[in-house]
Amino acid sequence: MSKALIEAARVQADRLRPLSFSKAAYVYLPTDYARIPHEKYLRRFGKGRKRVLMLGMNPGPYGMAQTGVPFGEIPAVRDWMGISAKVVKPEPEHPKRPVDGFDCARSEVSGRRLWGLFSEKYPEADDFFAEHFVANYCPLVWMSETGANITPDKLPKEEMVPVEAACQEHLERVIAALRPEFLIGVGAYAEGKLKEAAERIGYEAKLGKILHPSPASPAANRGWAEAAEKQLRAMGVW
Repeated sequence: MSKALIEAARVQADRLRPLSFSKAAYVYLPTDYARIPHEKYLRRFGKGRKRVLMLGMNPGPYGMAQTGVPFGEIPAVRDWMGISAKVVKPEPEHPKRPVDGFDCARSEVSGRRLWGLFSEKYPEADDFFAEHFVANYCPLVWMSETGANITPDKLPKEEMVPVEAACQEHLERVIAALRPEFLIGVGAYAEGKLKEAAERIGYEAKLGKILHPSPASPAANRGWAEAAEKQLRAMGVW
C-alpha cells in the first residue's frame, strides 16, 4: 500500500512542478523539497487497508511546508510519529517565509490541534495509524511578493485546471490504495473533494466532515478537540 502512495505522490509532484501561476510570486511544493520526511510518513503509516481516510486542504506555513507531513506540527511529527529528516530549501525561497525544516521554531496551530487530539486518544502513533490515515488534497503553497498566502480561489480558474486534475487523480489513487470505510473531510472543502473523487471511481464509503482546526475559525477557537470528537462519534468513526 505504501508503495502505491509513494508512487502517487511522486506522479502528482511531477505534474505540479512545471506549472506557473501569474498571481503567485513564490510557489512551494513540500513533497519535493521535503520528500524524505514525506515519504517516511507514507512508508511507515501508509501500510495496509485503513478504516478512515481524513483529508486536509493544502500545507500550512509552519506544518507541512516545513516537514512534508500533512498538518505537520513539528513536535507531533518528530516526537509522536518518530519522523525527522533533512529538508532542503525550496527555490526560490521567500525571505519572509523561510523553510527551516525540523529546526523551525514556529507552531502550526491547525496541526497542533489535530494531532494533539489524535495523540491524546492514541498515545502510540502506530495504534492511530493502524486504522486511520491523514492526507492533503493539494501540496502546493502559493505566496505573493510580500509573502502573503494566496488561496486557490484567488488564482485564475484556467491556471487551476491542471492543479485540480493532478490532485483529483492523486486522491483517487489514495482512496483506491487504502480502501477506507469512512472518507472524512477536515472541513467542507475537503469533504467535497472526497465526494468528487469517490464518485469518479465508483467507490462507496461513508462520507462526512469534521470542523477545520484553523485559528481563523471562531468555532474552532471555542474548543476544537471537543467539537471534532463529538462529530467523529456521531458519524460512528469513533
